[in-house]
This record gives sequence, C-alpha cells and structure tokens, in this order.
Amino acid sequence: MVVGDFPIELDTLVVGAGPGGYVAAIRAAQLGQKVAIADKGTLGGVCLNVGCIPSKAMINASHKYESAKHSDDIGITAENVSVDMKKVQEWKSSVVDKLTGGVAGLMKSNKVDVISGEVYFVDKNTVRIMDEKNSQTYTFNNCIIATGSRPIELPSFKWSKRVISSTGALALDEVPKKMVVIGGGYIGIELGSVYANFGTEVTILEGTKQILPGFEKQMSSLVSRRLKKKGNVEIITEALAQGVEEKEDGVTVTAEIKGETKTFDADYVLVTVGRKPNTNEIGLEELGVEMTDKGLVKIDKQCRTNFDNIYAIGDIVEGPALAHKASYEGKVAAEAISGENSVIDYLAIPAVVFSEPELASVGYSEKEAKDAGFDAKASKFPFGANGRALSLNDSEGFMKLITRKEDGLVIGAQIAGPNASDMIAELGLAIEAGMTAEDIALTIHAHPTLGEITMEAAEVALGTPIHIG
Repeated sequence: MVVGDFPIELDTLVVGAGPGGYVAAIRAAQLGQKVAIADKGTLGGVCLNVGCIPSKAMINASHKYESAKHSDDIGITAENVSVDMKKVQEWKSSVVDKLTGGVAGLMKSNKVDVISGEVYFVDKNTVRIMDEKNSQTYTFNNCIIATGSRPIELPSFKWSKRVISSTGALALDEVPKKMVVIGGGYIGIELGSVYANFGTEVTILEGTKQILPGFEKQMSSLVSRRLKKKGNVEIITEALAQGVEEKEDGVTVTAEIKGETKTFDADYVLVTVGRKPNTNEIGLEELGVEMTDKGLVKIDKQCRTNFDNIYAIGDIVEGPALAHKASYEGKVAAEAISGENSVIDYLAIPAVVFSEPELASVGYSEKEAKDAGFDAKASKFPFGANGRALSLNDSEGFMKLITRKEDGLVIGAQIAGPNASDMIAELGLAIEAGMTAEDIALTIHAHPTLGEITMEAAEVALGTPIHIG
C-alpha cells in the first residue's frame, strides 16, 4: 500500500464499464447497493466504442452507398456517387459519442461512482486502482468482474499499420483497393462486407469448410452467395494463413490452400480469428480465482466465482461473446448480490450476424433439438412469399421454426433475411414464455410486414399454411 493511501470503502465494485459492467452497476444501484465502476478505458467498453455500435454504423453507411449505386432495377439511377471516409468516420464517431455520453448520464442519475484506472486485485475484498499519476486502494463487500475481451493476435500476424484488428478496420480513413480478411466468422464477414460495399476487392480466408461456421450451412450459404454476387469478393475455405510480409504501401499474405502455398497482395490484412478474455494481469490468478485453460473464469448459476463475494460476467466466462449476454449476466449477478434467486438460463439468448442477408438464431437448431432428444419438427417459410420483403426488393431468405411435435412448443428459430436481427426477438419471447406455434399463429400480425413471416411459419408448423402451397 502506498504511504498515506487510506482505503476507500465500497459496497459493490464493478470492474469494467462495457455492456456487462455498466448494466450490472445500474441494476445493483437500483437494488439499493452503493456502487462504483472502474475502467481504464471509456465508458461503454469495446461494444460501444470499437465494436457493436461503430460496426453497425459503418454497415449502414456502406448499405446506403451500395443502394445509391445499384438501384437501377427499380428505376433509380445516381451518377458520381462517392465515399468520403473521413466524413463517414466523423458520423460514426458522433453516434458513439451520443451513446457513451448517455452511459455517463446513466451513471450519474443512478449515483454510481466512476473510477478511471487499471484495477489489480490484492485480496478477496481489496483492489488497487492506478492511473498515470496515482494509486488508490479500495475495499469492497462484493465485486462483479466484467473486463471483456480483446482480439486474438496471431504470432505470425503481429498488429501493425497494415496488419489490423477489427478496431483498426473501424478507424480507416480511406477505402482500400484490396483487403485480405483472415477469419470468416461474424466479425470478418460484417467488416469484409462493409469494405466490399465501398468498392474494396476483398479476399476472405476461412479455415473451416464454410464461412460463419456457427450457423447452419443453409443460412451461411445465402451470405456466401450474396458476397460472391458482388463481383469483388473471393471466399476461400479450408485456408490456413501462414504469414505476412509488410511493405510501406501494402502487405503480401501467405496461405496454404489444399496443400498449395499461395500469396495474396493487399493494402491491409484484417485478422478476425476470435477474441481472448481480459483475465490476465489483474491479479486473478494470484488471488486464486478458478479459471479454465483458456483463461475463462468459472462461475455458478448466479455468476459467482469460487469466492462467494466475487462474480464474473460477459466475455470472461463460458459461452458466446455477446453484449446482450453480458448485460443479462450483469443483472443476474447484481440481483444475486441483493439476495434474489436470479439464475442464468441461456436458451433464449439470440445470436445475430449483420451480414447480407442478416442471420439470427435463438434456442435450438433443428440438429441441436434432435441431439438433445426432442422429437422436433422444422417448419420453413420463405421471405419470397412475403409482400413486405418483395416491396423492399430484398426477398431472399427464410424463417425456420423448431417446435416439439407432441404439443407444438416453440424451442428454437432461425432466420436468414432482411431485418432478421429485429424479428428474432419475438421468437425469443415465445421460447421464454413457453408459447406454442398455435399461440403465434393466433396472434394477429400487421400487414404488410416482415413480422407476418413469423405467423406464417407458425401456420406451416400447424399444417395450415395460407401463402405457400
């Protein structure tokens, strides 16, 4: 302890101010806890500052550009359409600033103290928080760790000016002529699509047999087909990236493809091969917090670690690295500290990719349901039979509803199509509330909307479809 460093006492300390941490802090404060939140970075964490939000802003900007250039088929022609990336970046930053400013306001209105600095655990009730000038000791009764994750850096692809992570890709102030994307997961596909829409020649190198390996092939193949249709995207699967040679004005990427070594020249190489938890260098190992071989913190059903007053949530625990999962776990942990019986249940947590078309899934897939022992039924309805999808000139895709045969209970759903990210919420509610296909079919959906597809899929499950034969 620094001489003269008198410990400051806290009731609940939240470490990390991302969508898991700040939500946990607000819920804890709502329940009457005296809360402080600490982070070495900006409020909002990766998601708001260099992740979910800026990437969606960039996706939207790229869609507007592509739409302006390619709407001849509906009678709209535009000439001399151009991209000013500096302005795109300014607009993206303004969106981020509004949201991070909003989080700061929420901390203030909920009387949550914000502490800036790096956190190091001294013991199960004490941390030291350091910034560039000072070090202060804090004691706490309970702690929620929500330190998030960072992009995995490959040994043969060290971060540099032209070897970039998702953070770097979101900050480019130019449209590259060529870009190689290593990793065809959701981050690589989303950001690769952004630059492809802006006119960059994009080569995607994916190690498995398909892009977006977390989704069913019938879903990911729609994305693959749409990307290839752009004419400036090449997708190479079962490709092993081996190394990169960096020059002043570009890179040469070497990869092994079907036993052959091939090279790819580009302005930048974007490496998106996953993320790793931020659990090192904050004293957790020394404290004795139990972790997996991958550095993930082990927790119980209330997000409690092996220390009864220390909780962990978000990307540093098992499960998909999703902002909404972190927020959900943050509420559970805060409520557990207040003595409530909240427990985690991941069945109705959706997964979404903002690809073209969008993909979304919740609950069981058809295969997962059968593997889990359900006598399940899969019922599909195409976007092409929906009036709203046709009027949007975006009718490629389908919804698949997974129900239990004996009673029609909704246990899963997958959507590939426009606005899938918004449509999936209704299916999550159906699963959470224990609804059946009949419940959905009997719910009157407004016409003409994409939401009707959910009702139509439910009618397919009941054997009474109206708009398909």
